[in-house]
Amino acid sequence: MGWAAHYIAALKSGQSVQFRPRGASMVGRIGSGQLVTVEPLGAVPPVKDEIVLCKVNGNEYLHLVKAVNGNRFQIGNNRGGINGWTTLVQVFGRCVKVEP
Repeated sequence: MGWAAHYIAALKSGQSVQFRPRGASMVGRIGSGQLVTVEPLGAVPPVKDEIVLCKVNGNEYLHLVKAVNGNRFQIGNNRGGINGWTTLVQVFGRCVKVEP
């Protein structure tokens, strides 16, 4: 079970979630400890440059959609790192708000 398992479960049941992610991978978009609000993905797929809560190769990330290729999404951080490609089934929510 990963750090985001209970947030993912809530998103799958249609609930929005709030949490304070830690780390520097999204600095410039999300600072370590800032409060984020993530809403369920719904019927609208994510687009390039959107921040999503997803799984890539079994790891959970709150990272950027770097590229879209049909039903596949390349996920990476805000420092140039790429986590890999994932499918729509593994994208659980989109970040709609970042606050201090």
